Amino acid sequence: MCGIAGFFGRETTWRGDIETMCRRMRHRGPDAKGHWHDDEGRFTLGHVRLSILDITEAGSQPMHSHDNRYVIVLNGEIYNHKDLKKKLELKGQCVFRGHSDTEIFLEYIAVYGVEQALADSIGMFAFALYDRTERRLVLARDRMGEKPLYYGYVQGGLIFASELGGIEAVAKESLSLDRKALTLYFRHGYIPAPCTIYREIRKLSSGSMITGTFPYSKESFVEKKYWDIKEIAMQGTENLFTGSYEEAVEELRRLIFVSIERQMVADVPVGAFLSGGIDSGTVVSLMQSLSTRKVKTFSIGFDEPSYDEAVYSKEIAAHLGTDHLELYVRPKDVTEIIPRLSHIFSEPFADSSAIPTYLVSRLARENVTVSLSGDGGDELFAGYESYRSWPRLWKKINKFPIWLRRMAGKIMGNSYFYADRQRDAIARYMDATSPEDVYIRVENVGWDEAVVCDGGAPGYAYTIYPHGFLKSSIADNFMLLDMLLYLSDDILTKVDRSAMAVSLESRVPFLDRDIVRFAWSLPLSYKQDGTIGKKVLRDVLYQYVPKELMDRPKKGFAIPIMEWVREGRLREWAEALLSPEKIRQEGVLSPKVVQKTWENFKKYAWNANKIWAVLMFEEWLDGRRTRGA
Repeated sequence: MCGIAGFFGRETTWRGDIETMCRRMRHRGPDAKGHWHDDEGRFTLGHVRLSILDITEAGSQPMHSHDNRYVIVLNGEIYNHKDLKKKLELKGQCVFRGHSDTEIFLEYIAVYGVEQALADSIGMFAFALYDRTERRLVLARDRMGEKPLYYGYVQGGLIFASELGGIEAVAKESLSLDRKALTLYFRHGYIPAPCTIYREIRKLSSGSMITGTFPYSKESFVEKKYWDIKEIAMQGTENLFTGSYEEAVEELRRLIFVSIERQMVADVPVGAFLSGGIDSGTVVSLMQSLSTRKVKTFSIGFDEPSYDEAVYSKEIAAHLGTDHLELYVRPKDVTEIIPRLSHIFSEPFADSSAIPTYLVSRLARENVTVSLSGDGGDELFAGYESYRSWPRLWKKINKFPIWLRRMAGKIMGNSYFYADRQRDAIARYMDATSPEDVYIRVENVGWDEAVVCDGGAPGYAYTIYPHGFLKSSIADNFMLLDMLLYLSDDILTKVDRSAMAVSLESRVPFLDRDIVRFAWSLPLSYKQDGTIGKKVLRDVLYQYVPKELMDRPKKGFAIPIMEWVREGRLREWAEALLSPEKIRQEGVLSPKVVQKTWENFKKYAWNANKIWAVLMFEEWLDGRRTRGA
């Protein structure tokens, strides 16, 4: 796990600029740093390193291929690097200086080319590869979007970095607020790729690469997909697994076993997050079955019983025999972290579970350098209740013609019998034109009003998703949309930034290439049954943990933060950020809309997600001014 950066141009300031960018991302790689500059190509690469594999100098970056043609900086891990090395050794063309996965991947590129290397590799990564012979740059990001990469054409040249803050550190005067992207933020609580909070900067989408050749211009860089989750989902649902349910359980267990075995490889201590749910329970169970030592596991809890799952984590850890540590969160912990969030995420991010994710990462980092998590299980194996309830909702409303629903929604929305919150809910889905419309209206923060002054909405994954793309089921389409949006731009963003803020490498075994392919080939009936989701995954877990330990409702990785905002523990902080005069002077949000929403929240506890989204934007805006960007 590392941080990468680079740019074209800046001949007179290249050394100072790359050092500034790397310094801004030092939390991603506190163990070492390095840079490389090519005078002829006017190209600069920078790297900060968190040493995981081959912690000697042989693993340092930027790294050159044995023939000195290619230079690479890579953030992440190539989990099947041993398989790639065996294939290279059979050709007898490479002599390795060390045993790092980056070196093996680079030499594989030198022999087979970058596109073949991407096709053959299994891992999480974002990298920049420079071909000194052809003066060509390739930027690429892993299949599911575990590792981040931002890029833009500013100040006359391309610039890129693992974090938006790295670009902001040297190009702040050239960056301007993107109000259309901000509209998306208030719809989802995060900014979906390829958008960012700045008009000039883009996120490289998952499974994508961009290529450009000297002389460099904005138009010379071409982006394309090398792996498309939509195609994987289509292939899987049209070519379903033909084995029995019992065979599916065993094959899934085998695939998870292989993935975890690969991801436990490191030259530093490895542990796991244990939340008490099906996903993390499965990961930890197989980790412990693979280990001759007690696996270190970590969880956090809350004094409020309705939010606390630490007691369940402790029971599972005791059953499996792990070395378990837990931390109970206090309001004081939260108030200390909130001012850091804008620095950690570099753009507005309204998933409040980022706070407990940061806290459990900090707890883990005190004991290990790498931690595995159970993220992705819900999206792959139909874990969310919404995959059952939303299709039912669509089938009910779709019995009536759209004109009648619109008329009924208007009448009910204007009726004094309904409160503001109820009218909003009715208006949000009554005139939906497809199941995907239901998805986008229900699965968002809830801002339907014009909260952003002069806002709008650019194109992104949802707007280009063909309605009914997967013919198999509505639930499958919802799962695919979550992988295109929520998983990549919320869940994985949260895990990466929170963990890297404390220099912890996070790994996600369920997002292994082969597991993703297999999951999409499973019939929906293998994933959900009545009110039960993750059916096949549960039956993998029950081979290690008794069913009675897991047979309970999932509480989610949430904190009672909005209760603290409303009740007074965080009330003063919120009031200061939501001051109508402050918002009016900034000229970005509508003071009237924000104030009305705030008053309803204080009186009735309505629209908590809306308020948190505004608070996180205002906190980011204040942090941006502090950073001078």
